Amino acid sequence: MTSHEIRRHFLDFFRSKEHLIVPSAPLVAKNDPTLMFNNSGMAQFKDFFLGNGTPPSKRVADTQKCLRVSGKHNDLEDVGFDTYHHTMFEMLGNWSFGDYFKKEAIAWAWELLTEVYKLPKDRLYVSVFQGDERDGVPFDQEAFDLWKPIVGEDRIIYGNKKDNFWEMGDTGPCGPCSEIHVDLRPQAEVEQKPGKELVNADHPQVVEIWNLVFMQFNRKADGSLEPLPARHVDTGMGFERLCMAIQGKLSNYDTDVFWGTIGVIEELSGRSYGEGGMTAVAMRVIADHIRAVSFAIADGLVPSNAKAGYVIRRILRRAIRYGYSYLNLTEPFMTKLVPTLAMQFADVFPELNAQRDFVATVIREEEIAFLRTLGTGLGRLDQIIGQLTSEGKDTIPGETVFELNDTFGFPADLTALIAREKGLKIDEEGFQQALAEQKARSRKDAASSAGDWVELAESERTEFVGYDQPEAYAQIIKYRKIQNKQGTQVQVVLDKTPFYAESGGQIGDTGTLQLFAGGESIGTLTVLDTKKENDLPIHIVQDVRGIDDLLTEADQVYASINVERRELTCSNHSATHLLHAALREVLGTHVAQKGSYVGPDALRFDFSHFQKVTDEQLAEVERIVNEKIREDIRLDEKRNVPIEEAKELGAMALFGEKYGDFVRVITFDPDYSVELCGGTHVPSTGHIGLFKFTSEGSVSTGVRRVEAKTALGAETLVNEQFAIVNELKELMKAPKDLVKAVQGLLEERSALQKQVEALQNEKVQQLKNQLLDKVEATNGHSVLVEKVDVPSADALKQLAYDLKAKVDNLALVLGADINGKPQLAVMLPDELIKGKNMNAGQVVKELAKNIKGGGGGQPFFATAGGSDASGLDAALAQGKQLLAQ
Repeated sequence: MTSHEIRRHFLDFFRSKEHLIVPSAPLVAKNDPTLMFNNSGMAQFKDFFLGNGTPPSKRVADTQKCLRVSGKHNDLEDVGFDTYHHTMFEMLGNWSFGDYFKKEAIAWAWELLTEVYKLPKDRLYVSVFQGDERDGVPFDQEAFDLWKPIVGEDRIIYGNKKDNFWEMGDTGPCGPCSEIHVDLRPQAEVEQKPGKELVNADHPQVVEIWNLVFMQFNRKADGSLEPLPARHVDTGMGFERLCMAIQGKLSNYDTDVFWGTIGVIEELSGRSYGEGGMTAVAMRVIADHIRAVSFAIADGLVPSNAKAGYVIRRILRRAIRYGYSYLNLTEPFMTKLVPTLAMQFADVFPELNAQRDFVATVIREEEIAFLRTLGTGLGRLDQIIGQLTSEGKDTIPGETVFELNDTFGFPADLTALIAREKGLKIDEEGFQQALAEQKARSRKDAASSAGDWVELAESERTEFVGYDQPEAYAQIIKYRKIQNKQGTQVQVVLDKTPFYAESGGQIGDTGTLQLFAGGESIGTLTVLDTKKENDLPIHIVQDVRGIDDLLTEADQVYASINVERRELTCSNHSATHLLHAALREVLGTHVAQKGSYVGPDALRFDFSHFQKVTDEQLAEVERIVNEKIREDIRLDEKRNVPIEEAKELGAMALFGEKYGDFVRVITFDPDYSVELCGGTHVPSTGHIGLFKFTSEGSVSTGVRRVEAKTALGAETLVNEQFAIVNELKELMKAPKDLVKAVQGLLEERSALQKQVEALQNEKVQQLKNQLLDKVEATNGHSVLVEKVDVPSADALKQLAYDLKAKVDNLALVLGADINGKPQLAVMLPDELIKGKNMNAGQVVKELAKNIKGGGGGQPFFATAGGSDASGLDAALAQGKQLLAQ
């Protein structure tokens, strides 16, 4: 079977078992503070396991893009060196939300593997959870009893908590699991040693292919376990390993999943994967990493120096370095792999093929930037390693690791990898300390410390009524306190809310929660912000004295948003829809939203485009948006539209967003703007009033950003600009043509500046002639040490060169006080440089200490500046003494 057939058989099999087939969630985790990336198939279903939402079906199956390069589940260091770990991989999974459990999950897994995929039964082993006294979880007798008649007791392995109790993170849904392992070794090896002895022993041909997780518990923040509201099944089968097993290969990279990409790498490098060694390692690293980077960018993530963007940059640079060092790929090459990858996955993950030009361009620019410093950085690292080795040391200091990161763009883990290849390690603690001390780098936000939820009422979800009303009576479902750098805050969840939770670029609502008990008001809490966590709106309120009692006693809450703030936000949000359509009309249909900010004060819109938007283009976009505002187009809002029907309406979906089977469609003229959107909007475009750009610039490679104001913000901006113009008219005595008057002033200023420069140059020439008379002869050299009056540092430099042109073998030290800023210039003849081994740069650094400054330059000429002009005389005296010697 090809990989396409293997994937199709999986989905068809579970479709026949009444499972709903759903699309993959994006790689980047949204609205879940516990995850940076979706690292497992269950991540997108977490809410259903916790009982915070209702699944689209009780039985679901899918193939999920996963990324494991950070946190608890991190396979990055293994990638390339073995044949079965990956950064990005596909996880085939079937799910039961409170429906079937262990019996069906086990039976169907065996049926699919042995009857559909025809894997040999005598090469399969299974494991069951042996139990854990500390957690109070017993041996999984049920799973054992179900497996025994299928595989026999001798093929069942007892697994500990590490191997057979699955947890997504430190908190959240978890439970015992039953793994299925396959032995792919040659028969001769199997006869020598049974595969059972090699399960979970990191043998490259005895590998886990399927994990059947039985979700029964929720791990709380204090480490304890509590039963979930219902029992669930969560299975995950590594697609790449499954292909290896079915296609009879000994490596994931020998399957058709990777062979197309490896073939292109062979063509680009002129090397063969069959060479083995570091050539094969490098090709495996590149073939793996290009998938992770490409799909992350397609899902809306751009390489950067922060958080998830930095992880992607690290992966990309790791791959570039392997190609550079072991395949002699010194020009951008990763970008050339994107078309092959895009076509390979066009049917299952079409988002990459739809954006392949954008993805390729982003990767190419990243490659160009890193390749500029890679060769120099590797040379510097070789020097460091050589010196340490000669000194008998085995650790690269943290300060050096930081220097490589700061100067050459080497992430610490890349330096550690290269060091490890040479038998060395890095001082990780020292690097972290150096990083923390670097003030120019942004520090990570202080980690939040969140307590457990205090449950006050039962409810699966929060009903959002904010599209239709600004207030609502509600009940408190639960609350918890968190500690962060803002102090203590309280998070409150209601069963019904008008508060919009931050999502899709729109900021969260603020307002008040008035608490009632027995019909009497017992207090009012100010809502500072509304966030979304695992699809639940979280109202963030300031901690006040006795808040636990207030929240516990309250039997009703009157939730009310700040209406004025919401209306201003709506104007900006609707304007982004008009803006998006106008940008596509003016710049081209390649424009796609890459991020946004929508608040009451302004809007920001990031979009894919590869060059600066001209002033003329911006003016045209602004004209179109304001034209649509004046047309006062009524909002056409459709809720619970089937996703396929929404696409037929022409609704634009954002890459990197996960949409359900039913969506909300926002239309401002079906021939102009139709988008999938969950945000709040104006009833008609006329409410926006006015749209004005305030800036345009670059965010990252291939992504531009525009900022603008609408409504009251735009009105204020225009009024401020008019006020400035009127003030200028007044200062200019109310000319008829203000622009012409200002141009006249600038021309007059330019003419005067030229006169001043001519007079200054004349003065410098006079000074030069005076200084020529002060040149002294010392030991066969001409020496001049003087304090001079010049208008600028450039004039000081020019004076030094003019004197050199007039006097042979001139050694000079000049000092000047230029508007309170001391400056020094040192010039030396070749005879002193070669004969006496002197260096003007070293001399000026020494003299600059007198003026509390520093500088440098070439051996024959150098300059320095400082902050203490009172030290000029001392600097010149030291210079005179030095030259006399």
